[in-house]
Amino acid sequence: MKIPFLDIKGQNLALRDEINAAIQEVIGSGAFAGGPYVEQFEDDFAAYCGAASAVGVGNGTDALWLVLLALNVGLGDEVITVPSTFMATAEAISHCGARPVFVDIDQRTYTMDPDMLESAITVKTKAIIPVHLFGAPVDMDPIMDVARRYGLPVIEDAAQAHGASYKGRRVGGIGTAGCFSFYPGKNLGAFGEAGAVVTNDIALRDKIRALRDHGQVRKYHHTMVGWNCRMDGIQGAVLRVKLRNLDRANAMRRALAVQYDRALDNCDGVVTPINPPWIQHVYHIYAIRVNERDLLVRRLAEAGIGTGIHYPTPVHLQPAYEGLGYRRASFPVAEQCADEFVSLPMFPELPPDAVNVVASAVIDAVGSSARGALSMRCAPILTSG
Repeated sequence: MKIPFLDIKGQNLALRDEINAAIQEVIGSGAFAGGPYVEQFEDDFAAYCGAASAVGVGNGTDALWLVLLALNVGLGDEVITVPSTFMATAEAISHCGARPVFVDIDQRTYTMDPDMLESAITVKTKAIIPVHLFGAPVDMDPIMDVARRYGLPVIEDAAQAHGASYKGRRVGGIGTAGCFSFYPGKNLGAFGEAGAVVTNDIALRDKIRALRDHGQVRKYHHTMVGWNCRMDGIQGAVLRVKLRNLDRANAMRRALAVQYDRALDNCDGVVTPINPPWIQHVYHIYAIRVNERDLLVRRLAEAGIGTGIHYPTPVHLQPAYEGLGYRRASFPVAEQCADEFVSLPMFPELPPDAVNVVASAVIDAVGSSARGALSMRCAPILTSG
């Protein structure tokens, strides 16, 4: 049995007729760059996230960058985030001329450790970017408390967390703004590149709208220097169709995660994701932790099972950021997790039988490797910080 890590075609085939009809409508209208189909998706997505507004942009990196620009983050400023994320989170900060400042992740949730945040704030700090990693929401309340005390905006990097919720609120609408990527492999994936910002701040929304369109507030009237970051009309139409299916698809992911959890529960040498009671995880990635990652990946490949590694080198250790002065052991939890994460196949159309095959292969490969040190660091948490 060949089991891919991801099957994008399967999730699109089920919606093929609806998507084809939506694309044909855009073709017939000629509204390819921005326009009514993007606006309709913006309205739908804002309502879905429980936010006042949404702004469609070219991709998730644009979303982060434009929010920072709209908040006047610039040369000499600092923005706090985590090293356990995709490079785009830090890139957006750098492209504003600001400096990324990292804090370590919580050893159980793999997201920003609220206890580490306040000590990283300086007079140069202009924003905080927590990352909802793998589809699991950050523990937002303590982060928002710190941000309020220091008067700092909080920008949620929700690129992997479409539909996830924290204490009953959808992520993206909790902080000052939420940034989403609709890269094709995401839980809500476009037919190419696309992204969005959601916010309850109407002035911020209006500024981002202008920045994404060359700084225009109306045609040929440029109030600021912007860029071309518009969402395509076809992507807006496709995403609008797929948004209607997102909750069902996320529920299927959660069911598969429960099956993985049960199958791997007694496997020495494997730590499965935690799911605290105050979040609703959407499992963009189902990442386990093991001591012998290379061996496991090789054994699963031999069995025809695809895997992924997210992310093997934390951002602070990337060559591009050598100039920041961080070294190995700067953020020990993030670094250890980066050495141990293995992402197992996870997509809504994954057959339950395939989960059993994957879990059995993991158990066979890991065997009796020591679990103790891992499980002690990653014990389930039962109450919010």
